[in-house]
Amino acid sequence: MLLRPLLRRAAAAAASSGGARAPDLADPPAALASLLLASRSYAKAKGGGKPAASSTSNRGKVRAKDPRGVASADDADGDDLGGGGGGDDLDAEFEMPTDPLPPTYDPALDVGPGGRPLFAFTDTFGSFAHRNANVYVDFTLDEWNAMLPEGLPAGMMKEFQETRRCAVMVRKSFLDLRDNFRRIVDPAITTNLKDIKKQIVLDGPRSCGKSIALAMLVHWARTEGWLVFYVPQGKDWTHGGFFYRNEYSDLFDTPVQAAKILQDFLKYNETRLQQLPCQIFEPISLGEGAGVGKKKGADRVEMPEGSTLYDLIQTGITNTHASVGVVIRLRKELSLVKDVPVLFAIDQYNSWFTFSDFQEPVTVRSCRPIHAKELATVNAYRSMLHNVMMVGAFSHSTAVGKLRQELPDVPSDARLMFPRYTLEEAETVCHYYMRQKIIRRESFSEEKWKKIYYLSNGNGSEMRWLAAFV
Repeated sequence: MLLRPLLRRAAAAAASSGGARAPDLADPPAALASLLLASRSYAKAKGGGKPAASSTSNRGKVRAKDPRGVASADDADGDDLGGGGGGDDLDAEFEMPTDPLPPTYDPALDVGPGGRPLFAFTDTFGSFAHRNANVYVDFTLDEWNAMLPEGLPAGMMKEFQETRRCAVMVRKSFLDLRDNFRRIVDPAITTNLKDIKKQIVLDGPRSCGKSIALAMLVHWARTEGWLVFYVPQGKDWTHGGFFYRNEYSDLFDTPVQAAKILQDFLKYNETRLQQLPCQIFEPISLGEGAGVGKKKGADRVEMPEGSTLYDLIQTGITNTHASVGVVIRLRKELSLVKDVPVLFAIDQYNSWFTFSDFQEPVTVRSCRPIHAKELATVNAYRSMLHNVMMVGAFSHSTAVGKLRQELPDVPSDARLMFPRYTLEEAETVCHYYMRQKIIRRESFSEEKWKKIYYLSNGNGSEMRWLAAFV
């Protein structure tokens, strides 16, 4: 685009001089090379130094906007380690790195506070001890989706989009959470039995990293071979879809949510569930199906002996009348599994202690709000008064009401306050943002990143937002 008008201008100058070569015109090969170099530099400045993404492949791609809105000087030089685009195309697609080390990887730039490495390239979170905290572990988007097919937390996806890299920081608070459950499964490494908790409720300020820590815990547990029942959005259990009052249990059935629960649980655990036999063979009661009412001629379904948990879940998926009953039965079956560690991980756990989105007609002109505990699925999974490992994370960004300190069906010592970023963690985060070019390298200083930390009070999302203004 830049080369064509310049060549036309040179041709016009040559024609005006009667076809003779102008004395001040440079050698044609040298001029052409200079123009090509200029056009390439212009293209790099416009596109961030990266070739246009292919429209035939969307694998591992996320859409995001440049938080700065302008191309930095490093972008114009083609040294774009974060994969960002220029300010003229804010909605351009960028491709997440598919390898742990990107093609333009430079170890000199991956230096954190005190000259220690900023990244630790490993396949799991299990190899880290406390001394290895405050480093980033790098995965691809495909790896995250493969390990957590139920879905990723919204805060994690926002971080990936704005930093243009699917890396998460290993915090000491996460290591404490991981070690708590690891000591339960492996008592040989237990140092103090009285400090171990089988049931934990993660609470803390908004955007302090509870959902991301829970997702990292699920990733680690599945890497270790555990059977994890992961619910990334507990609020979906209480909002939307059909609901019916079950005349036998006097609770409300939600068959649409029940079928979705079974499908999500099967996504990652299908192979393992085919190897685990059912231990309860009592008939499963049938309720009303999604929009089809009751089933005529039958009020229960039998589970034959020799069935596996996979067969049980398939029964609930293929038979909408049995979906809620299968979800409730699955909860009982998982508590009896001894061959493999079982962990229940529930995000947005606080939505199970407030009112749901459903209302029951009382009179012609009035309705009664239905509490979450009146839903059959929530009622079966909400309690922590059992001997199974369970962790629930509060989500204050999706909260629908304030909760009292003492929660029903939850041990009094289960609540664990998850902290905001410490000063050391904030320093690592800001070095990472500088490496990913959210913070310009020439503007980075200790005074400025500390200002970001104190202005945000250690809030992760606010730090990421303020970093663009350094």
